[in-house]
This record gives sequence, structure tokens and C-alpha cells, in this order.
Amino acid sequence: MNEGLKVYSAKLSEALAQAGAFVRVLGFGGTEAAPKNRARMEWVSVRGERRGQMVALLNRFPLTAAVDSTDAYRALLDEQLRESWDAIIFDSYGSGWALDRCKAYRASQLGSRCILVHVSHNHEEVLWRSMVKQAEAGLPKRLALWQNYYKVRALERRLVREVDLVSAITIEDEQALRAHRNDDNLLTLTPGYGGAVAPERVIDASVPRRAVIVGSFQWVVKRENLHRFVEHADARFAAAGIELVVAGDVPADLKQTLTATSRATRFEGFVSNLGPFLAQARIAIVPELIGGGFKLKFLDYIFGRVPVATVDAAAAGLPARLRADLITGGDFAELTSAIIENMDRLEHLNQLQSAAFEQARTLYRWEDRGLQLQQRIAELQQARTKSPARPSATAAAASA
Repeated sequence: MNEGLKVYSAKLSEALAQAGAFVRVLGFGGTEAAPKNRARMEWVSVRGERRGQMVALLNRFPLTAAVDSTDAYRALLDEQLRESWDAIIFDSYGSGWALDRCKAYRASQLGSRCILVHVSHNHEEVLWRSMVKQAEAGLPKRLALWQNYYKVRALERRLVREVDLVSAITIEDEQALRAHRNDDNLLTLTPGYGGAVAPERVIDASVPRRAVIVGSFQWVVKRENLHRFVEHADARFAAAGIELVVAGDVPADLKQTLTATSRATRFEGFVSNLGPFLAQARIAIVPELIGGGFKLKFLDYIFGRVPVATVDAAAAGLPARLRADLITGGDFAELTSAIIENMDRLEHLNQLQSAAFEQARTLYRWEDRGLQLQQRIAELQQARTKSPARPSATAAAASA
């Protein structure tokens, strides 16, 4: 699963609790990594394992939803629906398998005040269509991808159409999703940032002529983007004397394939402390030509005080002024050229990292996102019940 999705979900849940809601989060995996002693929050783990992908392929839901819709998860959700909730949040389209259960709950007397919310992380229909069209695979895999695309499209459109409120991660996604609603109950919740902030730095000749990419590359979209970028850039970086370092979880077969043909690229593995790692780079790269949504890695880089290079398509959700402080290209070839061109422009690199940091420090506050979501839920609940809203009592169950 995309690590950025997990971060966004966790931080938005925490921000909603900070805004005054009681939030119970349901999902697979252990709760050991969940923040301890977080007021007004509970993290509840689903028993057992997700379904295997081969079984999930035969399900009526798209793969992401099918692997989650186990008997244990349905039983856990049914248990929650014996309580009174002010809101139920479907965290990404993958939780859409629970929509019918939650609609039935809201039609009951117990759930009559409940607001249904879909928190989207991408415009999934567009993302999957792009991925299928660009996939380099044999016929069986392409057919499976097309089948999943149609399932994704149907489930996402239904969620967007039938819930009370939809949040998008970029303004571009919000505008696109409006086509599937007949009201104005949408809002954009770009990510906030709650990670480490690097001290002020100066990029000088002592910093290696190095570009870095940080991330988790198990998800098929992330994997494909990394593969294509390294294929485009490695030989040109080697000729220019530039080192490319990839840090994070890279599938073993992809790492082996790229290592066999690369001269400028090396793989660092997981880096527990990004600060010192980023401090030894002149440029950080977001090489995501396929896939929409907001790239959380932008914020790690910007608050790490590293100039950011990316393709234009990946900068969705960033304000125009902030985009002006990035190194950009229309495709991987242009991006590679731009990185080579700027690698030794030290004064310019320092201007970029400083300007981007100054803008981002006031733009990306998680607490603002929590308040926005809490207020919209309260407004919709008030409209639904024709009674005074109770913001401090708003509760949410998040299905992740």
C-alpha cells in the first residue's frame, strides 16, 4: 500500500480529534505504531489477514476493496454500527465495500443523524485509466488491469454520488469529482505537515553532486514511475558525474533489474533519519509521471530544505507560487535535463530551497484540515436534523 496514504489518513484522523471529535479508526495491521495517549482517539485492529489477491480478483469490488472486505472486518464494522455515530468516514475508495452497510445504518433510527463522508486520496478513475494505458505488460495482465479499472470507476463514482460529503486531496481532484455530484458538498483537504524540520542550511561545493529519491515503491504506480525514471536518467547522470541515490522500500526484483544496468544509481534501503541523508543532497526528486493526488514527499523535501525537482503532472495541488520554486520538466527527459542543468547552480538552489520553505511553513498545518472537516460535518448534521449543531460532540468512525 502507498505509505503516503497511511500518513495522510493517520494525520487527518488526529487533526479531527484535535478539533474536538472522538475518532475511532478501524483497519488492518497492528496498532503499535499508532500515537499513544492521543486524546479522543481509538485505534482498532481487524483480526486476521486480508484476502489473497487471487481470491480478491474474483470479487465484485476492485482489488483494494476486495482484499479488505473479509468476514472479520464486516463483523467488526457491524459491531460499531450498534453504537450512535455522528459521522462515518470512508477512507479512500478501498473502504467502499462498507457503503451499503453504513447506508442501512443511517436509514435506521440509531443512525438517523449520521453523516457519510468519503475522504479521497486521488481521482482514482483517472489514475487507473492512465496506469492501464501506459502499462507495459502481457495480455493477461493488461486484461486484469482493465477489469480492475472498471471496478474502481464504478465504486468511486458510487461513493462520490451517494455520501453526504466528499473531500479531495487537491483542488484539481475536487473539480473533477464534482461531475459525479448534484450538490456542492465537496472540499479540498491538502495534506498538512507534522514531521521533522531541518535547520537552515547552505548548499555549497562540499555537498555531493547528488540527487535523491525517497519513498516506498511496493505500490505498482510508484514502482512503475521509479523504473521509468531511472531508465531515462541513469546514463545521462553518469555522463554528467551526478549520483542518484534511492532510499526506501524497493521490491527486490525491481532493484535487481535496475542495478544490473545502472551506472549512476545506487539503492540505500530504508533510512530511519532523513535529516542527515537529505543534507548530503543538492536536489530531491519526485518522479511521478503516472498517478494523481498530492505527493506527500514534496513536504518531506521542502521541510528538509532540499530543492525539489519534479514533472509538471506531479505538482497537482501545489499553489502556483510554490510551483515556481521547483525545478520542473514536462516529462522524464525534460526533468533529467533540468536536474543536470541546475546541479551546479548553487546560488539558485539555495534560493529555491529557502523560498519553498518559507511558503510551506504557513500553508501546511494539519490542525487547519481537522477544523475544516469537523465544521463541514457539523454543518451537514445541523442541516439534516434541523437542530443546533454540537461541534464539540461530533464523532467519527474511520474505516481504513
